[in-house]
Amino acid sequence: MTAPNHSGKEFDIIVYGASGFTGRLVAEYLANQYRDDKDLKWAMAGRNAEKLAAVRDEIGAPPSTPLVTADASNPASLDAMVRRAKVILTTVGPYQIYGNELVAACAKAGTDYVDLCGEPAWMRQVIDAHEETAKKSGARIVLSCGFDSIPFDLGVLFLQDAAKEKFGKPCTEVKGRVRKMKGTFSGGTAASLKATMAAAFKDPRVIELLKSPFALTPGFEGPRQPSGSKPQFDETIDAWVAPFVMAAINTKNIHRSNFLMNHAYGEDFLYSEMMVTGSGEAGEKAAAAVAGDNSLMSEDGPKPGEGPSKEEREAGYYDVLFVGLTGGGDEIRVGVTGDKDPGYGSTSKMITESAVCLIREGADTQGGVWTTAPAMGAALIDRLTANAGLTFTVE
Repeated sequence: MTAPNHSGKEFDIIVYGASGFTGRLVAEYLANQYRDDKDLKWAMAGRNAEKLAAVRDEIGAPPSTPLVTADASNPASLDAMVRRAKVILTTVGPYQIYGNELVAACAKAGTDYVDLCGEPAWMRQVIDAHEETAKKSGARIVLSCGFDSIPFDLGVLFLQDAAKEKFGKPCTEVKGRVRKMKGTFSGGTAASLKATMAAAFKDPRVIELLKSPFALTPGFEGPRQPSGSKPQFDETIDAWVAPFVMAAINTKNIHRSNFLMNHAYGEDFLYSEMMVTGSGEAGEKAAAAVAGDNSLMSEDGPKPGEGPSKEEREAGYYDVLFVGLTGGGDEIRVGVTGDKDPGYGSTSKMITESAVCLIREGADTQGGVWTTAPAMGAALIDRLTANAGLTFTVE
């Protein structure tokens, strides 16, 4: 493996897709949160310089904020862009449609990369195609730096670190339970889901990857995992729980984190993720309703480039409980919360802090295809707590 070489780079971060809905929020967060940070040099990138300039002015970024023209359909423009930055932060999805050339360019050039990907079949393609190149070049390719899967991936890491401190060993099973959530999923998430389903329709191997919790751990297959596909009564928390739409991607990322950390949680580690709907008959009915909801796939769902108003983003939040169980009957509980709607407000802050953390605190992380827990771990938890409105608490 090779360490990253960032010498001589013009920019710390280039935000690719900065004129899109989420990219604009990222640029706005950078402009506000890092306004007085003279050491952080960043630029806005996209297909259209005029659009970028308009967004720069609308969000109140300094007029001197550099603009970079690059387009997924023009590989030479991507190569030129990645050579100028320490890290490319991309919000341009679905990644299986628009991300192939960019991730390849970063892996080859030794440029770090962070995205918001929740497309497990494509992520496995990235691992298979670019892991070795990234290891040689020193590029750290960090996938899923938004609501999928930071609160879950880092929530499990935080819980396991607390369990080791309290019990002297990690928990053999962790249950992720979404207690509360207000806010919409992004149009990008909906588009990614549709693109993944279209790919699965064409290629049966994609279906196998989508079904396997270990799709992102090449060469390792762990034990059969608890099922979260149907409503059930969870005695651990004394409440009804329903399938959670992000569980399929978060579970795969958590098992990849464990795999990349030499099975710090154990080779027999179990993880499940569901949504809490309440107790009694009302909880049972609500669980059934959640299980039958397919609105994310409907034509009325959010479209890429669309999103909630500022007021709706500000009013959003999420609260996730993690219950850790050891083989010996010990139990530990951890809560992770976010102060904005998950799909946009919180996600835009999380991916930005991931990019900053990678270049400022991630010097020891070698080249390769990563998830957030092994790539940045506690340093990213500290950043998110200090800057991005997240909390991580032992309950």
